[in-house]
Amino acid sequence: MRLCTLTLLLLLPLAGCGYHTAGSATHIPGNVSTLAVPIFATHAQTFHTEMAFTQATIRELNTRTRYRILNTDSPDADATLRGTILTQTVAPLTYDATSGESSSYLVTITAKVLLTAHDGRILYRNDAVTFHEQYQSTQDLNGFIQEDTAAVNRVSRDFAQALVSDILESF
Repeated sequence: MRLCTLTLLLLLPLAGCGYHTAGSATHIPGNVSTLAVPIFATHAQTFHTEMAFTQATIRELNTRTRYRILNTDSPDADATLRGTILTQTVAPLTYDATSGESSSYLVTITAKVLLTAHDGRILYRNDAVTFHEQYQSTQDLNGFIQEDTAAVNRVSRDFAQALVSDILESF
């Protein structure tokens, strides 16, 4: 009977469900209080995408974390989050059957992100984060609104939310 009880007590910790509490799987060590987020680099031939991604990431970190966020590459920061826009493509998605022109497009942006500690240790790395957003074009030139910038802003918000969640929760 004692042997059975002892065996049961030893095996009980192994029967955990695998869940963890929010924030317990963070990639950021407890001694980090300041994060530097310099402007993302870009390899894409587009206007302001790196700014939209940087601003969205800073806004998300400010909203969801207790860290002090610096928007420059500072030696005073405990960790630095660097991003690079690798590619940005716009492809026709649907066509207007009567005119034969594109009526909606798909913007696809791929980025690379690296979070390093002050001592150079890599805390988080994702070499290929890809996000998509669809937007409509307009044939009415009098009421024309350039929608691709708004699509990039929506992608940047989605990117920032997913990035911060992954860094903080490892989901």
